[in-house]
Amino acid sequence: MTQGGLFSDSADSASTAPRGVAFFEAGASAPLAARMRPRNLDELVGQQHLLGPGRPLRRLVEGSGDASVILYGPPGTGKTTIASLIAQAMGQNFVGLSALSSGVKQVREVLDAARRDLVRGQHTVLFIDEVHRFSKTQQDALLAAVENRTVLLVAATTENPSFSVVAPLLSRSLLLRLESLSDADIATVLERAVADERGLKGAIELDDDARDQLVLLAGGDARRALTYLEAAAEGAENGRITTEVIERSVDRAVVRYDRDGDQHYDVISAFIKSIRGSDVDAALHYLARMIEAGEDPRFIARRLVIHASEDIGMADPTALQVATAAANAVQFIGMPEGRLPLAQATIHLATAPKSNSVYAAIDAALADIRKGHAGTVPPHLRDGHYEGAKAVGNAVGYVYPHDNPRGVVQQRYIPEGLDDARYYVPTNHGAEKRISEYAERLRQMVRGEGPSQ
Repeated sequence: MTQGGLFSDSADSASTAPRGVAFFEAGASAPLAARMRPRNLDELVGQQHLLGPGRPLRRLVEGSGDASVILYGPPGTGKTTIASLIAQAMGQNFVGLSALSSGVKQVREVLDAARRDLVRGQHTVLFIDEVHRFSKTQQDALLAAVENRTVLLVAATTENPSFSVVAPLLSRSLLLRLESLSDADIATVLERAVADERGLKGAIELDDDARDQLVLLAGGDARRALTYLEAAAEGAENGRITTEVIERSVDRAVVRYDRDGDQHYDVISAFIKSIRGSDVDAALHYLARMIEAGEDPRFIARRLVIHASEDIGMADPTALQVATAAANAVQFIGMPEGRLPLAQATIHLATAPKSNSVYAAIDAALADIRKGHAGTVPPHLRDGHYEGAKAVGNAVGYVYPHDNPRGVVQQRYIPEGLDDARYYVPTNHGAEKRISEYAERLRQMVRGEGPSQ
């Protein structure tokens, strides 16, 4: 039986042939990253927060754990490696599925075989790679088996399980987050690959500067580091990898970003918070990451327009104009030129004085409405243009402010019961400082509270 095209095993579930382990074996012609996959815990780099003595993941890797786990983390952080170590520990009771090619039928076949094995006292570990690609129906098919421990599930995902894994499956599993590898970890991976018999066998010399450059390009991803090292080794001159060789072999760093995953939300969140915090350089950094990763520029522009009102507002009324103009410009000219108005708007908003008074004002008004504080419209403010309106008192007694030299008259506008409403509270930042000086005076003049001059 073929499990999703990823792992192969005999149709006889009682067979002593290892199931799934062969997937992790790499021949001499395999990519360097596959050949250098750690063979035991001692070779595993990073993730010590999950692999310390007594931790659930260590017990699982050592073959004594009994809790299903979801491994969540960026690419190249060891999810598949950990699965391979579990495969070694569990031997013939390890089965794997690829979410890319497996359907509900394959899932049920594996679970049926696992039930038969369990009768014979053999527990099955089920590894699912890229579990976020499983549909809700496919994930639901696993629930009973995981809850009853018919299988011990080890699922790997690069996307936030909160968005991509159904809640019942999350509640039945330990969620273990793997972190990007440190620079020192990546350096260790590279140095090991250069010297190891499975790797470059010491035939290539890696300059210190070149190693540091590979560490930077890797961005915490061990697989990417080894892929770049292998490319550089192919172009090495006189058996030596220099920074010049890397520049020729590796075009650019690949931005870790998924437009449908948590990186999408994390980076845009950091972008907005950097603008709000007035760090223009950080804001441009996150803007560049989104642009380089191919984020929809219209999405970025929409966030800028929202931010212009939410966090700047009346402190700089031109911010909304700039953000809106940038959105229109991006729509009109497209990319890559659209990066320029996006950058201009980002710089304008990041360096502008900040105020959330617009955001606070409308939310305060909405809160009153939702509490039922919505009195009737005062009669003199009602529409008086239709026949018979004035007979019922509509528009009667309305005072036209422009008839007053000041342009402001004492008159009730707020509904009954909301006389104390103060929704807009201006700050003293930027242009809003001027507004703050007369906003309260306007209230006094309109509502007849205190001095009117």
